[in-house]
Amino acid sequence: MKTAITEMFGIQHPIIQGGMHFVGFAEMAAAVSNAGGLGIITGLTLGTPEKLANEIARCKDMTDKPFGVNLTFLPSLTPPDYPGLVKAIIDGGVKAVETAGRNPVQVMPALKDAGIKVIHKCTSVRHSLKAQEIGCDAVSVDGFECGGHPGEDDIPNFILLPRAADELEIPFVSSGGMADGRSLVASLAMGAAGMNMGTRFIATKEAPVHENVKKAIVAASELDTRLVMRPLRNTERVMTNEAVERLLEKEKRLGDALKFEDIIEEVAGVYPKIMTQGDMDAGAWSCGMVAGLIHDIPTCQELIDRIMAEAEDIIRSRLAGVLAN
Repeated sequence: MKTAITEMFGIQHPIIQGGMHFVGFAEMAAAVSNAGGLGIITGLTLGTPEKLANEIARCKDMTDKPFGVNLTFLPSLTPPDYPGLVKAIIDGGVKAVETAGRNPVQVMPALKDAGIKVIHKCTSVRHSLKAQEIGCDAVSVDGFECGGHPGEDDIPNFILLPRAADELEIPFVSSGGMADGRSLVASLAMGAAGMNMGTRFIATKEAPVHENVKKAIVAASELDTRLVMRPLRNTERVMTNEAVERLLEKEKRLGDALKFEDIIEEVAGVYPKIMTQGDMDAGAWSCGMVAGLIHDIPTCQELIDRIMAEAEDIIRSRLAGVLAN
C-alpha cells in the first residue's frame, strides 16, 4: 500500500509505532521497522544523549530499515538536554523524528538542516495547523480515545480526522483507537495517510515490557481505562488499577484544592516498576481504550501482516461488494 506517509518515511506499510515511555527501546523499534512499519525509539526514556546514541546504534544493529526517535517536550524544573538529544539523533543518522508535547519549534532548524522528517503529535486541529506552520512534514492526530495525553477538547477520531482533512495541507496519520485493518481503512476513508499505534504494539512478543503488562491489556475491555489529572489540566488516559482508583478518590475529595504533590505517589517514577517489574498496581500507566480490541500477543510481523491483509480484504471485497450492489 502506497500513501504519502509510506513515501515520506520510506516504509512499506502506512503504520507507525508511537513513542511510549519504557516501551520504545531498540527491540521494539527494530521489530516494527523490520515488519514494514516505522518503529520509534523513545528519547526521554533513555534520558541522556549518550544513552540515546547507544540505543540508536543498537537499533541499527537490529534493522537496516528506517526508524525514528520520539522527542517529547515537557515542562520541567530540570529539563532534559534537548540540544544534546537532537545532536545524538542527527549524528546517529536517524531520518525521522516524532515530536510531542509542547511546540517543537526550537529544534526544527537543526532537524530540517539535517534532512530529518518531523511528524508532530497533536490532539486538535488548531495544534495541527500550528505544526504545519512551523514546518513539520506531517502530524499524528490523536483522538480522545488514545492512551496517554488526549488533550482537553475530548474530540473523538470520527470527528477529529475529517476535520484535520478539511484543514491540513500536509499528510497526517490517525492515532488513538487504532488496532487492526478496520482501523486503517477507516483512517484512510477519513483522510489520513496511515495510522499510529501505541497500546496495540505493547501487546506484542517483541515489546520489551513485563508479561504482566501484555496480559493486562489483553484482559482489559474498552471500559477499563480512566482519565486522571483532569483537574490539573494535564489529562492522561490510563489503565485502571488500585493506585488509579486511589488517585481518582483524591481528586474527588480535594476538588479545586488538588495539587500535583497530592498524587505524586501514584504518578511519579512508577513506569520502571510497572513495565520492567510487572507490578500492575504500582501506579498510573498509559493505555488506550483500544485495549477492548486487543485479544492476543502476536509478533510485530504477524500483527502488521494481519492488519494489511485485513485492510486489503475490506477494500477489495467488502467495500467493492457494497458498490456492486
